[in-house]
Amino acid sequence: MRIDVVSIFPSYFDGLTLSLLGKARESGLLDLRVRDLRDWTSDRHRTVDDTPYGGGAGMVMKPEPWALALDELAGRPDSTDAARPTIIFPSPAGEVFTQKTARDLATREHLVFGCGRYEGIDERVFEYAATLGEVRLISLGDYVLNGGEVATMAMIEAIGRLIPGVVGNPESLVEESHEDGLLEYPSYTKPSSWRERPVPDVLLSGNHAAIAAWRREQQLERTRARRPDLLPDEEASAD
Repeated sequence: MRIDVVSIFPSYFDGLTLSLLGKARESGLLDLRVRDLRDWTSDRHRTVDDTPYGGGAGMVMKPEPWALALDELAGRPDSTDAARPTIIFPSPAGEVFTQKTARDLATREHLVFGCGRYEGIDERVFEYAATLGEVRLISLGDYVLNGGEVATMAMIEAIGRLIPGVVGNPESLVEESHEDGLLEYPSYTKPSSWRERPVPDVLLSGNHAAIAAWRREQQLERTRARRPDLLPDEEASAD
C-alpha cells in the first residue's frame, strides 16, 4: 500500500519509523511518504493561509497549495487510471472512524491524507479533490484537535496493522476489541498469582471450550458495562 501525507508539520510523523509500521516500511509492505504543504507555495514566505471570507476568527488554508499537492500526489483530473486514490481529510465534521473504516481503507492501494490546520481548509479543495479520487472527511470523535496530524497518525496506525504481513500473528487481529463488534476480553500472563490477585481458574484449566465460553462472556460483560451502545438492545439490557 502507498500512503501519502501532506502536512505543514511533517516531523509529526517521525514516530511512524518505529515498531511494526517502521518494519513494514523497511520491508516494502508499506510505502509511506510525508510531504510539507509549503513545498507547493510560490511566495518567499511560503504562505499557506489567509483570512476567511465573511469574517470570523482564525485563518483558512489557501486552496492553491493544496491543489498543486493533490495534482502531484493524486494525479490530474482527466486521469483515466482506474486505481484512483482515496483522499482523506481528518475533520470533526466528518464520518466517525471505526474499526470497520480501518478494515475498508486497508484494502485500498493508495491513500492520501491532507492534514488541515487553523480554522480548516478552503471548502473548494474538497470539491477539487473529488475530481482526482474518492474524498472522505473522517473524524476520530466528537472533539476538536489543533490539526489533522494526530488523527492521521491514529488512522495510519489502525489501517497499517491490518495490511497482510504487518502483524506477525494474524490471529491476534481477529480477537481484538471491535473486530466482532465487542470489546476484547481481559488478558493475563505469568505469574498465576500476583500481589494476591490470582488468574481466573478457567484459564489454567486447559479446557479450551470453557476458556472460549468464559472469554465470550467477559466480552459481553465488558461491552455491556463500558460500551452498551455497541450491543443489540436485548444484550445491552440483559442482567
